Amino acid sequence: MTLSVGIVGLPNVGKSTLFNALLSKQQAFAANYPFATIEPNVGIVPVPDERLVVLAPIVGTTKLVPATVTFLDIAGLVKGASQGEGLGNKFLSHIREASVILHVVRAFSDSNVIQTGSGDSVEDYLTIETELQLADLSTLEKQKEPHGKVEKADTIRWSAVLKLRSALESGVSARSVDLLDEEFEAAKDLWLLTAKPQMFCLNTDEQVIQSSGNPVLQFIQKLQEHGITGIQENDVVMICAKLEEELAGFEGAERLEYLRSAGIARTGLETLIAAAYKRLGLMSFLTAGELEVRAWTIPVGCLAPDAAGVIHTDFIKHFISAKVCHYVDFVELGGWKAAAEKGKVRTEGKTYVMQEGDIVEFMIGK
Repeated sequence: MTLSVGIVGLPNVGKSTLFNALLSKQQAFAANYPFATIEPNVGIVPVPDERLVVLAPIVGTTKLVPATVTFLDIAGLVKGASQGEGLGNKFLSHIREASVILHVVRAFSDSNVIQTGSGDSVEDYLTIETELQLADLSTLEKQKEPHGKVEKADTIRWSAVLKLRSALESGVSARSVDLLDEEFEAAKDLWLLTAKPQMFCLNTDEQVIQSSGNPVLQFIQKLQEHGITGIQENDVVMICAKLEEELAGFEGAERLEYLRSAGIARTGLETLIAAAYKRLGLMSFLTAGELEVRAWTIPVGCLAPDAAGVIHTDFIKHFISAKVCHYVDFVELGGWKAAAEKGKVRTEGKTYVMQEGDIVEFMIGK
């Protein structure tokens, strides 16, 4: 499985600049006017993972395969997008299968960049969320009530449609609708935008990044004042997209020095991916051998056979066992053989719950 992030926001909030910075190259055309992104931009970036570099010489390979994140950047949405205003609404279909929606809101002060929206970060977010709600409502209104000989699954799905449509007509996003478990499963194929988990990126100034204040908590408080609850501090990341774009021009030690001089502990990409993994309940396990060292993304709580299925779906059915060693032990002892001699390699069965940092070799039958 892969993590995909759909980037939304008003024009000129820095979405394409952020996209460029995340990809460390000018893939999206960033310009100082609305609708600079006139077609969807898709970028796949590796998940930063220093463990792969450490493991490679231990197992004698030079091939490193990190987990990946797909970023999807669409044209800026404006008020009335659901009725055809602007360009962004044309591209909403490109983020319907995203794992999470990332709302980029303007939190920087630059009079040279044309401002769209109210200038209030929460009001601007609500503008976008309303347009996503209206797009979802349009999807639901196209659904047809089942007639004739109706299967139970069709009845459950229609019940979900009615609940969701009623909520959206009242201005309530799909993620806040209380559905039964079977209704929730039935509604997945609707691909509703407001049913997806959401995160926020405050695109701010370098001075704010370096200040002692906490704009994230202030933003969450403002959301609460508007009746929007359930947003945790980990769901909001603060990034200076302009600084991150400049950072993309540095590598290695120069990049680290640039980060230190800017008072930043890690890059925006690292911050955003860590937050997205936490928001979606994801983790990584590792495989390490002479062919390659690779990181794989799985849900927290994933059982060993399902983790094997991420490598190849047939592995679920033919799973026998998993040889497991924790990363720390593997590195300290110098690989599979020494770790096994010290009793640090375990054989786990079908009920084993995968843990962050597991290095695994799956035993698969025929």
